[in-house]
Amino acid sequence: MKLVLFDDYKLGVMQGALIVDVSSVVRDIPHTGPHDLMSGLIARFDEYRPRLEEASMTGTAMPSNRMRLRAPLPKPFNIDCMAVNYMEDGTRTEAAPINAFFKSPNAIIGDGDTMVLPNVPATIFEGEAEVAIVIGKRASNVPEADAMKHVFGYMNFIDGSARGLLPPGNTFYQMKARETFAPIGPWLVTADEIADPQKLQVKLWVNGVLKQNFNTSDMAHKMARCISWVSSIHTLEPGDVLATGTNHRGLSAFQDGDTVELETEGLGRLHIKIADDLKRTWGRDTRLEHADKKLAGVTTPQLSGKYAAA
Repeated sequence: MKLVLFDDYKLGVMQGALIVDVSSVVRDIPHTGPHDLMSGLIARFDEYRPRLEEASMTGTAMPSNRMRLRAPLPKPFNIDCMAVNYMEDGTRTEAAPINAFFKSPNAIIGDGDTMVLPNVPATIFEGEAEVAIVIGKRASNVPEADAMKHVFGYMNFIDGSARGLLPPGNTFYQMKARETFAPIGPWLVTADEIADPQKLQVKLWVNGVLKQNFNTSDMAHKMARCISWVSSIHTLEPGDVLATGTNHRGLSAFQDGDTVELETEGLGRLHIKIADDLKRTWGRDTRLEHADKKLAGVTTPQLSGKYAAA
């Protein structure tokens, strides 16, 4: 099942290119807003699923392109993101030590929304194409063998990053946790619709140009290991998000006016815009293209605008 929030955060089920309004089915779930409505539904999904399935077959269907899609999880309680979690097409000789970081719930935006680049001296702004796990039931110190039983579903996730901020070695928080730096969607897909989450092709385009193109089979620490490890540090609750990392070789600069699209097999296509009041510019090469040209540094340099090198 593909769950979507639309217009004034009504709950819908996707049927092809149509949305069926099923919000009446979940009105009795205790909630104060769409954020805990979705987490409440996820926690009670076995109870509500038959009614949702019936409503999705009998309700009025509306074209999704006439609706405003919202982030399917407007404010997750926890957003954990795995760091350096791909083998980079075999260019890494061994997996990096397992590691993660937090993003703020205020970083969440949805399909059609805008990632805003802040007025900070970042050397570059990038967005990492990722598959995010949505937790379905409480997970604390979960053994790896049982970890996937705690998965409710999956969705597209872009990990916005403001690279190169000072001081060196102390930047994860200010690089990753900024508002609008966690686009998700366009909908949430239940786990039963994804045959093997470790064999999904992930593609990201900037202005129609394919930049990232990799498979989740290249993941260094597999999803079950990630869930087990994160749940050993803190409890995961229904509706929490665990982003599983990216292959960095296709990363390129995000800049003002860009249209970015992320599509993962079975998870739909997420569209966002990029806005930068400072109108800064960078070269368009990916990290791999930059390296192949034997140019200095890991990423393309800033070409113009505030904070550009003299």
